[in-house]
Amino acid sequence: MESISSGFVEAFRLLVTFDPEVLEIASRTLQVSGIATFISVLIGFPIGTALALTRFFGRGLLVSVVNLGMGLPPVVVGFVTWLLLMRYGPLGALGLLYSPTAMIIAQAVIASPIVTGFTLAAVQSIDPKLRLQILSLGATRLQYLLLLLWESRPGILAAVIAGFGRVLGEVGASMMVGGNIRGYTRVLTTATMLEVSAGKFELAAGLSIILLLLSFFIMAALSYLQQRGTRP
Repeated sequence: MESISSGFVEAFRLLVTFDPEVLEIASRTLQVSGIATFISVLIGFPIGTALALTRFFGRGLLVSVVNLGMGLPPVVVGFVTWLLLMRYGPLGALGLLYSPTAMIIAQAVIASPIVTGFTLAAVQSIDPKLRLQILSLGATRLQYLLLLLWESRPGILAAVIAGFGRVLGEVGASMMVGGNIRGYTRVLTTATMLEVSAGKFELAAGLSIILLLLSFFIMAALSYLQQRGTRP
């Protein structure tokens, strides 16, 4: 309990004094997780929508792969990404290992199945009668698609919330491919782990509280947009 109370005091001190290192780490955390989520949206929305609206041979297998990907252990994703980006790996010539770009790649791989799965569920849950009504009104394929996405916007926003929430608190893959380099790849989760291993529990608790506050305000904003779209 003493560490927790001291953590609140430390978090307050870091926020009030605008500690430059903490601001840098928080900014990098948002940058890496935000870009990774954006990439996962670019990948997940089209795939999820296509799986929801089409029927073809092997669709069930692809849906199973997406569902499997939603529960992928981050450490496994980090290890595979590390193998690809290591010096003698297939992508080693790019020199991306232990960089923010490597962290973005790993986090995008983690979030993409989540965004895909939530989008699939959201679009698939639309009443079939509404689909027929849209088509009966003479909508083009593009208009049909846009209307379906508009009707499923609460579920699609849930996909963004779930994907962002998963990568914002991710530590295993980030540590493995980013290396927790001070001033370059250190984010709030890896910084917290470092401080715990160094025995600085008050600072670790303070960083954890800052991460929770950051997560709360972002999720609150996204949830407001989601619920706003469901009001009668």
